[in-house]
Amino acid sequence: MTTSSTQRPSYGERNIAAAELICFENPQQERPYHIAISLPEFTCKCPFSGYPDFAKLQLNYQPGPKVLELKAIKLYVNSWRDCSISHEEVVNRILDDFVLAAEPNWMELVADFNPRGNVHTVITVRYGSQQL
Repeated sequence: MTTSSTQRPSYGERNIAAAELICFENPQQERPYHIAISLPEFTCKCPFSGYPDFAKLQLNYQPGPKVLELKAIKLYVNSWRDCSISHEEVVNRILDDFVLAAEPNWMELVADFNPRGNVHTVITVRYGSQQL
C-alpha cells in the first residue's frame, strides 16, 4: 500500500482556518473615493437543510483610515463555507466584521444568493454615509 504525501488539512484549508481581516493605511484619507470588490464564489450552509447556499457578494465602500487587504478578504469569506447560518445573519455579520476591521466612512454589502427551490434572495446591508 502506498502512502499519500498530501498533507491534511491542505495549505488552503490551513490558510482559511487562520484567516483574519488585515488592513493597511489609506493612502488618500483626505479624498473620498470608492472601492468595489466582487466575490462571486461565496458559500455557506442552510441552517435548516444543510444544503450549500451560493452567492455573489459585492462589497462597495469608501475607506476611512484603513483599507481592507484583498487576500485577507478572500480567506475570510471562504471561512464561511462550512458554517450553517441564514442568509440574513451571515450578510449582517460579514458587514459588521468588515466595519470593525476597516472603520470605513461608508460600506455596503450586497449578497445575491443563487435561486434554490424557485426562491431568489438578494440582501443589502449598509453602514455609514456615502460621501460624494
